[in-house]
Amino acid sequence: MKSKKYLSVYHDIKSKIICGEFKAGEKLPSKRIMADRSGCSVITVEKAYNMLADEGYIEPKERSGYFVCKLDIFNAGGGTENERAIKYLEEKNTASKNIDFEYSVWFKTIRKVIAENGEKLFLKSPNKGCETLRNAIAGYLLRYRGMLAQPERIIIGSGAEQLYEIVVRVLGRDKIYGIEDPSYKQIEAVYRVEGAQIEKLKMGTDGIKSSALKNSSIDVLHVTPFKSYPTGVTTSALKRYEYLKWAGGTRYIVEDDFNSEFFSPGQPIESLYSMGGGKSVIYINTFSKSLSPSMRMGYMILPEELNELYDKKLGQFSCSVPVLDQYILAEFIRSGNFERHLNRMRRKIT
Repeated sequence: MKSKKYLSVYHDIKSKIICGEFKAGEKLPSKRIMADRSGCSVITVEKAYNMLADEGYIEPKERSGYFVCKLDIFNAGGGTENERAIKYLEEKNTASKNIDFEYSVWFKTIRKVIAENGEKLFLKSPNKGCETLRNAIAGYLLRYRGMLAQPERIIIGSGAEQLYEIVVRVLGRDKIYGIEDPSYKQIEAVYRVEGAQIEKLKMGTDGIKSSALKNSSIDVLHVTPFKSYPTGVTTSALKRYEYLKWAGGTRYIVEDDFNSEFFSPGQPIESLYSMGGGKSVIYINTFSKSLSPSMRMGYMILPEELNELYDKKLGQFSCSVPVLDQYILAEFIRSGNFERHLNRMRRKIT
């Protein structure tokens, strides 16, 4: 504690200067007098004075002592001392009552990843995300969804909203983006913030009405084929083929597959991405529903022809998802825990 005494002296004098007890131009007590008042050594006071001088609170004058500097900057913001005090926020419990998650398995995964990967976790993530997570997602999609997606075309992002932004930045703001009406409000919000023009296409009982799609002037179609929010509509195979026919190999569909892991018993509904052979469809999914709303991770699968365009436009930017989080999720998927979790959840809701 004695080695920190000079800090106590420093803070005491500093606060007296700020509140005006020691006024601008006033000479401070000599080091010996201040040492007697503070119950410390002269060397301790000297160290505190030197810190105050270095920071511009006081000014040493040869053979005269130390004088308080004029510090109008402290009043520049106005307000009283109480008004400048920190007003801490109340910590609210925002946990969803619907979260049903085996935390012990997740924490066990965290410990395993830290123990086995060490300094790898402190390396910078590749632009599209860590290879270990992209490989794990590709393997999971093939096993659980029957989707063949090459890891080189998988891009990791921090949730759906960032992935929507990437869509606009890759395809361009000059395109007209068609969205379902009604649709998840953040889709429209992100597109508008990104400066893209949107056109709303009226929903029917089996997805977007054929007449609305046919008569539109859109270049890109953003759809949620499985349990679209807020209508709850799941499109038929016929409607999905209609979407693919509209694309025709020259236009793009953004398949927003949120919530698709919770399909009814049996085989999962085939994705537009799979039906189109990985062409013309940009596939997006996240882990917010399948794991937790706090899991700000998602992924996008690009058609092969957009891979080079992505690298050209966005290849210089860093992945926004922490490496540790990517490795943990990769291990959770690779170990089979993710699929066991999904199967358990499906049994509960069906």
